[in-house]
Amino acid sequence: MTSFVDRVVLHASGGKGGHGVASVHREKFKPLGGPDGGNGGRGGSVILVVDPQMTTLLDYHHSPHKKAGNGAPGAGDMRDGANGADLRLAVPNGTTVTTTSGEVLADLVGDGAEYVVAAGGAGGLGNAALATKKRKAPGFALLGEPGEEADVVLELKSIADVALVGYPSAGKSSIIAAMSAVRPKIADYPFTTLVPNLGVVEAGSTRFTMADVPGLIPGASEGKGLGLEFLRHVERCSVIAHVLDAAALESDRDPLRDLDAILAELAAYSADLAGGALPLVERPHVAILNKIDVPDGRDLAAMVRGDLEARGLSVFEVSAATHEGLAELGYALAALVLEARAAAPPLERARIVLRPKAVDDAGFTVDRREGPDGPFFQVRGVKPERWVRQTDFANDEAVGYLADRLARLGVEDALFEAGATPGAEVVIGPTDGGVIFDWEPTMMAGAELLGNRGADARIAEHERAPRESRAERRDRHHERMDARAAARDELREEREAGHWVSPDQDDQEQREGEGG
Repeated sequence: MTSFVDRVVLHASGGKGGHGVASVHREKFKPLGGPDGGNGGRGGSVILVVDPQMTTLLDYHHSPHKKAGNGAPGAGDMRDGANGADLRLAVPNGTTVTTTSGEVLADLVGDGAEYVVAAGGAGGLGNAALATKKRKAPGFALLGEPGEEADVVLELKSIADVALVGYPSAGKSSIIAAMSAVRPKIADYPFTTLVPNLGVVEAGSTRFTMADVPGLIPGASEGKGLGLEFLRHVERCSVIAHVLDAAALESDRDPLRDLDAILAELAAYSADLAGGALPLVERPHVAILNKIDVPDGRDLAAMVRGDLEARGLSVFEVSAATHEGLAELGYALAALVLEARAAAPPLERARIVLRPKAVDDAGFTVDRREGPDGPFFQVRGVKPERWVRQTDFANDEAVGYLADRLARLGVEDALFEAGATPGAEVVIGPTDGGVIFDWEPTMMAGAELLGNRGADARIAEHERAPRESRAERRDRHHERMDARAAARDELREEREAGHWVSPDQDDQEQREGEGG
């Protein structure tokens, strides 16, 4: 059964915000209690938190779908809904968060480091919060927003000072078991180590961590063997220790060839590192000639030592079986680790970056687009899209309130400038999933248009008269003009025939008849 996982795809969903409530205070001897609807609670967020006790992403391999709690709806008597509980997910130190396309979102290093993967939705306002001098008792409330949804890739890159790299069965696991308390699986066949092992080594007063990376073979950077899966664990190491088998049984292998093959794989993998990271081949390297307890191994180590030192490497002849040379190796690695720590820039607190809105930023955009059914206008922006999500379209007053907000924001003026005409198709939000409606310019609602709670006179007028198409409006206009022309012709004919008199003359004749 899998016990170590260093890469998972996490599907996170923030909690939904609670709906606001429309309520009117009712109490004896208080006929005008006023609105008292409370606000909905905020939805919970999904947050990644570094936990030093975590060493694997196994939990999220078995359960990759995570959802935070929803906010509770508001209630009458000014009672706000409870906020949804945040879901805090523990991850190992050194976890990177990327999108499915490879964009780095966060690099979680250090105990307690956090990153919000999916924020919870905001709660809707109750009618008490929506009351104004003109709209004293709103008959509607705002809906809660849905939480964010995100699919992210979590990758674990071990935080170690020294990385042991080499061919399979070179003795890496034996060395880390002899120098630390970790007890990896050790056997006499290749690829015994299938997952990285991390151990703590003490050399005098210096303590450092050592990682045993599974065996590398030629082509590991291209995905051969296990190298591609675990080369990421070498990225954060300060010192790279090459474990060379001085008693290899294969006739086509020797320590120098093994070193060249491993260096080539590290160089190929370094080309894919993010900008600013020191390439693996430029970091401090040491050569460890293992298995000198074997007679042929000690002789071979003595033969290649000079060639390795000529390349500028520090060479250590050790035996993981008898612990020969391990103490000297530990002190030498500790000295290199201390040098790397001293040369590393000091950790600084992350700066707070303020990004003020541009003075000419309207907060939304209006674009004319072509669709399968003809042109339409698309409105994108944080505020318009949030207002649409919070609107209860079953409540006419809420729809009228949305129209007023969009007009105050300047959406109608922008639609006019973009060439929109009455009856044009408008989409607020993305093309797939946005709110679509036929646009009609509206006037702002004053106190004289509010009417009963939950109703809007402008929308009621449209409901009484069904919407006409452009052709119907044009035909009705022509019919009205024809009727006026016919009426004028009829009056002209009556006047010419002597049937028509002025109202003043007709009144005078009537008074004379009454007097006679």
